Amino acid sequence: MDVQRRRKLTFFSIGLIFSLSGVEYAVILPTIWHYLQTLGAAPYFLGLTLSAFSFSGLLCGPLFGLVSDRTRTTKNIILFSNCFEIVGNFMYFMGYSKWLLLSSRLVAGIGTGAGSSIFGFLTRNTAPEDRATVFAAVMACRQVGLLIGPAFNIFLRLCDFRLGPFVVNKFTAPGMFMCLLWLLLQLVVLLMFWDVPPQSSRAPLEEEQEEEKGEENVEDDEERPLVRSHDLTGSYGAVATTQTQPVANGNLIQTTPPPPDHSPSTLFRRFSARREFLREEVVVLLTAQFITLFNQTALETMVTPLTQRFFNFGELENSVMYCVCGLEVVAGFVFVRWLSRRVPERVVLAVGLILCNISGVWCLIFLANPQGGFSWQLAEFIIGVFLQVLGLPFVAVAQVSLFSKVTAEKTQGFSQGVRRSIGGLATILGPLWAGGLTSNLYVMLGVMMALLTLLTIMMTFSYERLVEPPTTEHKHTKEH
Repeated sequence: MDVQRRRKLTFFSIGLIFSLSGVEYAVILPTIWHYLQTLGAAPYFLGLTLSAFSFSGLLCGPLFGLVSDRTRTTKNIILFSNCFEIVGNFMYFMGYSKWLLLSSRLVAGIGTGAGSSIFGFLTRNTAPEDRATVFAAVMACRQVGLLIGPAFNIFLRLCDFRLGPFVVNKFTAPGMFMCLLWLLLQLVVLLMFWDVPPQSSRAPLEEEQEEEKGEENVEDDEERPLVRSHDLTGSYGAVATTQTQPVANGNLIQTTPPPPDHSPSTLFRRFSARREFLREEVVVLLTAQFITLFNQTALETMVTPLTQRFFNFGELENSVMYCVCGLEVVAGFVFVRWLSRRVPERVVLAVGLILCNISGVWCLIFLANPQGGFSWQLAEFIIGVFLQVLGLPFVAVAQVSLFSKVTAEKTQGFSQGVRRSIGGLATILGPLWAGGLTSNLYVMLGVMMALLTLLTIMMTFSYERLVEPPTTEHKHTKEH
């Protein structure tokens, strides 16, 4: 099979992985509140259960990313992480107690840690100018899952039978269904995923290993100064010693770095977390990741109790609502994919923040204390949710694309793991914050609006720095 076909199948597999994560979210979220109620759980247990999923992903994301950076393999990490999704969803299907339900989400969350390795893989396999569009497509796949997930839920809610010692009903069926889907995904990854090298050049670690072995190939000698010209200064500005080195055809390469040490920890001995993550532009992007996900998950946690209290929505109505929201987000990602080819990512991020601020103000005014009759309250609710969902694609695509450009490519898996862990922390604290304040919406929404205002101020002052570093960065570092 040629490399191009392998590449297409690999990207298809990645899209399928993100689609299944969206399906899982969509089939479980509409019913988990009522599921917990049948097991005698208190209201705060909803936030605790939703946060457990993010907590395990927060811990495992950087770890999986670190392993992928060192081994330059992604397939084995995906296969390993999917095992936790399978086990976690089977535990959810069993559902004997609220504590088993909590544990099931904790175990399944470990599987999300592979996302950092996947984003690192995508960064290494896409050109910077195409990265925003590729990330938009991948994120849109998750939203497609969110879109079709409620359709599955419409059928799953009709289940009412026994499977051996297990009861299969509208609450347990989503766990069984997702367990089967993740099992099928294992086969897809085994057959259709390859750790393909970058399209434009060979993987950095592979290049350095060939240099260390000292292969004396004439064609490679002609290519190396072009492929690794930016590596003459070493990683992160470390000064490299120049030397003259003989080659097989008798020519001399006047300026080459000495053979690097490739023990497993070498790459990360050169890595400085302070220098990498405490830069102004990186802090702004990580803050954007935290605040937008905090607000999003807080509102998602609030939605089902709110619709139950004011509109008497059940599983079917909630599923339809999530389906419509999924359709809106997919359309948003398609638009952002088109827009990112024409304007810089920081413009896309600014548009998203404006929409989020409008949504925050609307929710604070109209959702904190709904007024009027049923129709007017429903209209207020729909507009608030529409505005919140509308801004999500802009912020999500822009911040992840910019983050991949302002952080080092060689440690992209670990960096993406840190970014996803920051998001995981937000998705832990968001449901906990909202779960305890469903009866005091002014406080909940007021803090969310304050966080958005802080992010807007930070981005305004750092707007000029939210760009891809110039290609001459390494040259300047060497001169210093």
